[in-house]
This record gives sequence, structure tokens and C-alpha cells, in this order.
Amino acid sequence: MNNIDTLIFDFGGVIINLDYTKPADEFKKLGIFDSKKLYSKKEQTKLFDSLECGQISDENFLKEIRKKSNTNNLELIKKAWNSILLNIPKERVHLLKKLSSKYKIFLLSNTNSIHLKEIISSYGEKKWRNFISIFNDVYFSNQIGMRKPNEDVFFYIIDKNKLDVSKTLFIDDSPQHINTAKKIGFKTHHLTDSEDIISLFLGKAQ
Repeated sequence: MNNIDTLIFDFGGVIINLDYTKPADEFKKLGIFDSKKLYSKKEQTKLFDSLECGQISDENFLKEIRKKSNTNNLELIKKAWNSILLNIPKERVHLLKKLSSKYKIFLLSNTNSIHLKEIISSYGEKKWRNFISIFNDVYFSNQIGMRKPNEDVFFYIIDKNKLDVSKTLFIDDSPQHINTAKKIGFKTHHLTDSEDIISLFLGKAQ
């Protein structure tokens, strides 16, 4: 952590726990058997890209998914899509608070308004506001119209915050995102399934 003054965290799989297999199981119940081809941790179709960049409404997205299903119930489709979301461990929140006293910290997430609404609803609006306030700023792909691993989203954050990439550590669980950040010049850490940001920063946030 020598010479690092800024931390950029991914959200899903780094701060909030996700179950990437759950939506596929839930979509199968609705007659959608190829959901892994539509969306996975490594890649996804243009439909999901559009949702994550805020280029399609929640309703129209759900209607597109409905075309592949055996149900007319959009709420069931939304519930299946939201099943990927798990919890935000309080220990990670405590860690982020400690880190925020030593570093500038940012959140950079590929997400969508369906998931964000569900997270805020389940987490609680007050707790969510308190969580967001830990960061110097937060960047959700659906709100800024850009997503990882495209370079433009990284340069957007660099320019907006006058970041020195050589002093900035980017932490993400997707190798394709890490590769772009590394190419630009960020210090990076690919968080694997066996790791946790708590163990990563153990002894460094004291």
C-alpha cells in the first residue's frame, strides 16, 4: 500500500455478496434455459449492456426477457433477476469506514436500476445513505451511461477526480475489468472467490 492514496472498489462480489448461479436456476423455473448465455460474470448480451448503461427502461428490459419465458408475470421475472443479490456484510462496511480516514475511496459498479432499487429496499434507505456517504463519490453504470471494462468509464473518473493512476488501487472481481485498469496504469488487485477485502486489508487499515 506504499504510495497509494486512492482506492476504487467494485461493488458486486467485492462489497455486496452475489450468487451468480441463482438467476439461472430461477429463470429455468420460468422456462428460460439459456440464461447463462444471456448473462454471466464474464460476459453478457447487448440487452444486459443496455440495462447497465441506462439505455433501456426496467419495464422494457423485463418485457424482452418475458419473450423468452413461459410467464406473462413481469414481477416473477424481476424476482428471478434480483435473486443474484445477497447481503452486504457489516464487517466490510466497518472496514470501508476505516479506510476512508486514510484514503480517498470510490465505488465503481456495473449495475442497473432494478438491482439498485432492490438493494436500497432490502438494505433500508437510511442505511443505504449512510453507506454511500462513506465514499468520496459513487459511480453506477446505469447512472453515468458507461460500464466496465470500457476505458471511457475509467478516464471519466480519472478526469472528474484528478486522480494519479500510479497512486490509485483498483479492486474488482472480474479479470476483464482488471485488465483494462492495468492497461491504463492503475495499481490493481483481482479479488478471487477465496478472498475478501477484509483479509486483503488486514493490518493495513489499523
